[in-house]
Amino acid sequence: MRIAQVAPLIESVPPKHYGGTERIVSYLTEELVRRGEDVTLFASGDSVTNARLIAPFRRSVRKNDRCKDPMARELVLIDHVVEHAHEFDVIHFHTGYFHFAVSRYLTLPHVTTLHGRLDIPDLVPVFERFRDVPVISISNAQRAPIASANWHTTIYHGLPADLFRFYPDRGDYLAFLGRISPEKGVVRAIDIAKRVDMPLKIAAKVDRADRRYFKRTVEPLLSDSHLEWIGEITDRQKNEFLGNAYALLFPIDWPEPFGLVMIEAMACGTPVIAYDSGSVPEVMEDGVTGFIVRDLDGAVEAVKQVGHINRANCREVFDRRFTARRMATDYIDAYNRLIDSNVTSSRSDVFSPPASLVSTDESNSTAAASDGTLTA
Repeated sequence: MRIAQVAPLIESVPPKHYGGTERIVSYLTEELVRRGEDVTLFASGDSVTNARLIAPFRRSVRKNDRCKDPMARELVLIDHVVEHAHEFDVIHFHTGYFHFAVSRYLTLPHVTTLHGRLDIPDLVPVFERFRDVPVISISNAQRAPIASANWHTTIYHGLPADLFRFYPDRGDYLAFLGRISPEKGVVRAIDIAKRVDMPLKIAAKVDRADRRYFKRTVEPLLSDSHLEWIGEITDRQKNEFLGNAYALLFPIDWPEPFGLVMIEAMACGTPVIAYDSGSVPEVMEDGVTGFIVRDLDGAVEAVKQVGHINRANCREVFDRRFTARRMATDYIDAYNRLIDSNVTSSRSDVFSPPASLVSTDESNSTAAASDGTLTA
């Protein structure tokens, strides 16, 4: 099968540090290549892949000071995809909804995995307008705000089975891993650690948009002796950080679409204490991989009980439900269903108006494989 994977340009694939979407695109791409699929990855030129790489720009956006308008680069990316569309059996977008106005006219099968939150009023007219565009959710909970979208299936994230090593022995500190922002709940994590009088290690990135929140709200709390600020870490550092923890704290205050760090902790054998929101009840197995709680008192009690969680069971759940192999199998099944249902796949032209737009109302870069154009 000739498959195009289209990644955002904000981070490289895989990202050097934080970056959930690009990380999943990498795991999926490499697993598809390993299975013998013909995969082309559209991504930034600092990406590393065994697939054919088409890179409109040399560098990813987040740490590129020369990039002042990221959406301009995303537009160029989508045009590269359209230019090469005739080469594929299916195109898989991971770029939000920006491409919908173009992809809806493609005659070949395409699908978009939505990686972000959807509980934003501005998104309602987007999915009302583009009801014909097939989309995949990363949890059933993610769908709730936009029930009318053209949902194709739900596919949970997966990690390479050998990416994280299992740690059979529990550590002596609590861990927080992710992004510093109000909805990720780092202040809640600090409160939990204080209440149970345990060390808390915080490994997190601070985006430009969250720097004021970090400076005003979080940084003043870090002077406490039981807190250790680590900052952004790599996958290799993440394994040791999570594997040596007593438990991972995931005290979110938003409808989490998936929560990749939960399955990263499971892969290490480390139980998770997570607030009951968004995807948490789908990803977690309460009492098996940790505990699902509703408030601070519940989290404090969970820390007291989490030492009874069998770390081997955490890893077993990961191996059974959240590997890249399982994820790739689910996506291949989805691609095949799209191809089988694509009645216009024999057309020689790339574009055609979707049926939903045909009115019946009479009143109405040089890339790694010598493709694309690499620019700064």
